[in-house]
Amino acid sequence: MAKCRVFAIDDGLKTVVEGGLYTKHLYGENLSVSVVKFTLPKGPDLPAKTHFHGEEASLQIVGGCEIIEGDGDAGDPVTVMGSRSAVIIPEGLHHYGTNSYGAQQMSLRLNIVSPPRREFGPEDAAPYYPLKEREA
Repeated sequence: MAKCRVFAIDDGLKTVVEGGLYTKHLYGENLSVSVVKFTLPKGPDLPAKTHFHGEEASLQIVGGCEIIEGDGDAGDPVTVMGSRSAVIIPEGLHHYGTNSYGAQQMSLRLNIVSPPRREFGPEDAAPYYPLKEREA
């Protein structure tokens, strides 16, 4: 029988890069939920690679970020998200981002994507994030 799943936003995050990036993801039948936490000192050195997926609702909880639409060309549109703001990223839109850090020395975001982002792997798998300098 299906049950509701309650989770704490930043408890149980897995380390992607020590001192810089922590994440976790959960799946439903129609959506995936991921929590992404970039921290100082290494977070600013971890650029995301351009990627696309299903429609995404993203909530910036702490800190901020800039969502850059496209593949990194000069003049690509930029959407700025401050703390406690949300954005909808359309399905199939190539994008990547940069983060800003406040007094808490972190950028904490909750992303909900439909259909689910299966490239993240099983919930108990090694954590994944589309970093520019990594193959997978």
